[in-house]
Order: sequence, then structure tokens, then C-alpha cells
Amino acid sequence: MDRADVDLRNPAPGARPTPGASVFADPDQVLWRQFAEAATPEVFYRAWLALQCRMITGVTGGVVVLGPPDTGPYTPAAFWPEGGRNLRHLAEVAEKTLVERRGLVMPRAGRADDPSARARYDVAYPIQVSGRLLGVVALDIAPRQEVDLQWALRQLQWGAAWLETLTLRGELTQTTIVRDRLQQVLDLVGAAFGHDRFYAAASAFVTAVATRLNCDRVSFGVVVRGRTRVQAISHSARFGEQTNVIRAVAEAMDEAIDQHATIVHPPPAGSRPVVTRAAAELARQHGAGAICTVPLAEGGRVFGALTFERPADQAFDTVAVDVCEALGGLAGPILERSRRDDRWIGAKLLDAGRHGVERLTGPGHVGLKLGAVAAVVVALVLAFARGDFRVAANASLEPIARQAAVAPFNGYIAQAPVRAGDVVQREQLLATLDDREMRLERMKWSSQYEQLARQYQQALALRNAAQAMILSAQMDQARAEVALLDSQLARTRIAAPFDAIVVTGDLSQSLAAPVERGQVLFELAPLNAYRVVLQVDERDVTFVQVGQRGTLVLTGAPADGLPLLVDKITPVSAQKDGRNYFRVEAKLERGLERLRPGMEGVGKVEIDRRRLVWIWTRQVIDWIRLQLWTWLP
Repeated sequence: MDRADVDLRNPAPGARPTPGASVFADPDQVLWRQFAEAATPEVFYRAWLALQCRMITGVTGGVVVLGPPDTGPYTPAAFWPEGGRNLRHLAEVAEKTLVERRGLVMPRAGRADDPSARARYDVAYPIQVSGRLLGVVALDIAPRQEVDLQWALRQLQWGAAWLETLTLRGELTQTTIVRDRLQQVLDLVGAAFGHDRFYAAASAFVTAVATRLNCDRVSFGVVVRGRTRVQAISHSARFGEQTNVIRAVAEAMDEAIDQHATIVHPPPAGSRPVVTRAAAELARQHGAGAICTVPLAEGGRVFGALTFERPADQAFDTVAVDVCEALGGLAGPILERSRRDDRWIGAKLLDAGRHGVERLTGPGHVGLKLGAVAAVVVALVLAFARGDFRVAANASLEPIARQAAVAPFNGYIAQAPVRAGDVVQREQLLATLDDREMRLERMKWSSQYEQLARQYQQALALRNAAQAMILSAQMDQARAEVALLDSQLARTRIAAPFDAIVVTGDLSQSLAAPVERGQVLFELAPLNAYRVVLQVDERDVTFVQVGQRGTLVLTGAPADGLPLLVDKITPVSAQKDGRNYFRVEAKLERGLERLRPGMEGVGKVEIDRRRLVWIWTRQVIDWIRLQLWTWLP
């Protein structure tokens, strides 16, 4: 801490010696009475220091140094004796005590130019409140024992509690004042709530303020097109006829808004100079002795003002002005938002548009300006750029033809080496039926034929024509039966008619199971002959025509786009997920080895080139048209 922080040569104005006063001449009861009845801190400090110096024997001088807590600078607040000897030598112990924040005793040798002067002690003790350093008290004490010096420090410590009490009492008083003031402000702001409409809220607020603050009139105004318009006046539901008063109040509000400062008339002592012509004119013309106008701001923008009018004998002091400013800062934005919310929708839209234009054309808001430029560029691109218009639809693969492998006759499954999903070659075995009964039957008819052939030879040898003819007929029957059985035996082996994939059928778990004639055992589809079935929404089917090209992307092969050609548009629709779809068939112009029936994906049919804005908005526009057609009579 610099020595300049404690200057004992320039006491504060309140601590200057009183001419003709002498502490030593005052009896103790006078000092105690002054201490108890002190009306100002300066009187309290002088009386306290005098009592401390009289309680501690051998004190020839003392000083109380105070200043802003913890920061300084610290200046003398009281001396003892008043108008006595120079106490600059106490500055060293006072500064050291302020730095170390503890009581100190420093011996001081006698002066070299005065051998008769005896050595003395400088004693100092810090004054602290709640850990904050307020100052120090320093005394000039005659020499004594160490025990007596410690007792002197203890006495200063006890006595410093009075200064701490005074400080805490002042802080408590200030806290009480602030609390009461805040409660008053909150009570008044509460008058603006509880009303749905702006005018009711504003009228209730200004009326409550006028009643609570003893004002003749309180007015609330907002800035509209550069001029202030009065919106509400206390104790007045209709004020349109008071033209002169309203005009004068509005001019006083404009005066405060233009200067961005609170205007008080008559101005309190020590206030900064401002123009008060309109306020003075309002007071002169309409009998208001004291006027206070507070500008209202929100987000750095001044939007209105509050004007308070009082009689001349109740001028606005600093406390009243603080309350008015607190009311404006808290209730002003609430009333402004209520006013904006209470407007009709057209005014809100115009205000929002005007505010947006001001932000775009005014200074700052670089990001908003860049965003607006980008939006304009995108809009222009969408309005004039053209792109490929394609109709998208869910798609699936179907084989061009399906061939069924059926049971040729009633029988039982003997073998079934393939099942659904297997790829088979032409003439590859699919399944075989049990042929044991048919082979036995063939053997039976073959034996019978041999027997009939021998009998036929004997009849010819005996020239028995009739018997020969009968036997010949029976031989033909036996040969027919054998041929039939040979045909059936050949058909017990079911083979693939062409290179194909087995679409349905799994008999591996049905060996020895009976089958009936005509029962479908397998379904086969060719490997490289597929059609694409597109489920086109009814809103887009009118754009699709036979011969248009497109691209198919399958879920199983998203990296490979397969070209397709629209081959057929069926007039049959199907419903799915609450929408109508039409079946559009197309053929692939190029295939893949891993294509399989039933694979699904998305197909897009190329229609033509159109504007991008139409492509991206056509569905919304069509929906709006349909809804308008439905709603309009």
C-alpha cells in the first residue's frame, strides 16, 4: 500500500477541528452523550475516538482513517485532540496495519534535536466488517510495559466493535430501503398483470402508480412513426378531449426520449444538465409543480416514456427518481409487449416486415444480409433453372413367365433333390415318383402278352380263325397297357424344362408323401427374363407413357442402376397404405447375374425437362388446388 493511501495532513471536511473546542475540557458524560446522540457519522467518529483516547492512559494523539472497503484510498475521518499536534508520524503504523490487517505496536525513538523528548509508541488496529477492511485507528501512546501495550490493543479491538456496529447498521438501513423500494416497484408492476387487453393493463398500471406515489397524473406513451402518442392516463378512461394536456405531455415525453435521459423539473441539486423546456412548459400551463419523465427502452431501443406529475411541494428527490426509473425499466417492456400482442394481425405482419427490412438495410446484421442474398440466389435458380423431371415409384422384379412342374398321376414322392431358390439346368432332375407298382404292372402285362402270343400261334396252326382273331385283339390290348405303363414310368422323372430358378416348391420334407394328379410340385422361372413392375401413384400416372425410359435401383444392388423401358400401363389400380397405385410394366434393357424374382427397389421414369421450382412444388400445388376445389361451393 502506498503512503499516499493514508494522508494524515488533510483531514476530511467533517473531521476538521472545531474552533474553540477542547476534548480534554469536556467531561466524560458530555462525550458519552455526544456519542449516543450522534446524528452523522463524522460526529460519531469524533466522539468515539475521544472516548477511546480518554480510556487509554498516556495517549497524546489519535486518528481514525476510513475509506472504501478493501480498495481505498483511506483518509482521516476524525482527530484527537481536535486542532492539536501534527500526527503525520502515525501514517507509517497505519499503512502497515492496513497491509497486514492486524494490530501493531511500533516503538518510536525520541527526536535527535530534542534530547529531553522521550521514546513513545505508535499503536494501530484495523477496522474490519465481515472480512472487509474499512480503515484503521492509530494512537500515539506514552512508554509503558508490554502488558499495558497489549491491554491498549485489546481496548482498541473492543472499541472497534462500535464502528463495525455503525457500519452494519448503515448497511441494514440501506438494505431495508432498497427492499422496501423494490417491493413498492413490484406491487405497482403487478397492477399491469391480470388484464387481457393492453389498454386495461396500461390504465390500471398508471392509476396504481399515481395513487401509490402521490402523483396528480401519470401518463404512459409510446413512439409511433417518430412521435410519442399518449396511450393511458391515470384516473381517466377517456382522454381524447384533453387535447392541450395530451399534446404537452407528449412533448415532454419526446424531450426525454430524444435525450435518452430522465428529465426532472425542477432539477434536483447536483444533477447533470439536460434540456427541460417542454417539462417546464407542461408545469407552467397545466399547474404541475414537479414533473419526472422516464424514457422506456427494450433491447437498446427507446419505445416510449412515463411522465409523473406532482404538486410543487412534493418535488422529485433522488429516491423518488430511482423508483420512477425502476418502474420504467421493469413495467415498460411488459406494457410494450402487451401493446404489440393486442394489435390486429395485419399490423403485426407489417411491423415484422418493417423490422426485417430495417435489419436488412441498416448497419450490422452481416449474417442476415448474407443469408438474404443466398436465399435470393437460390430462389432465382429455382425459378429459372431446369432439371430432369422423373416419376419415382416402388418397383419389384417378376419373371416374364412361370412354368409349373405338376404330378403326372397319383403317386408318392420318391426323391426331391431341389427346392425353392435353387438354380437348375435344362433336364436337371427336380423330383421322382415311386414307380414300383407300375413296373410290377408292366411285368404283368408283358407276361400276359407273351402268353397270348403263344396261344395266337397255336390258333393259327389249328386254322382256328375265330380264336386267332380274339387272341390278336387281346394281344393289342396287352401291348397298349405296356406302352401306357412305359409312358407313365418315363414321367415319374420330373425334370427342368429349361435353365431356370425354382421359385416355389420344397418336397425335401415330404418324401413318400402322396400326391395327386395335376398337383403343382414346383414353379420355375427363367434366369434372364424379368419384367419390372412399377407401382405408380395415381397423381403421377398421367405423366407416364409407353416407350419412356428410366432407371431401376434395387435394394440388393444400390450401386448398380439398371436401365428400363416402359412396356405396358395397366388400367387396374390397387390400394396400399391408403393410396391408389397403378401397375406399370417395364422391361430391363440390361440385367445382372444376381437378379432374382421378387427383388424390390425404386424405379424412376424419365418424363422430360422442366423447371426445378415446379418439380419440387407440384405436389403441394396440386394438393392445394384439390382442397380449394373441395371447399369452394
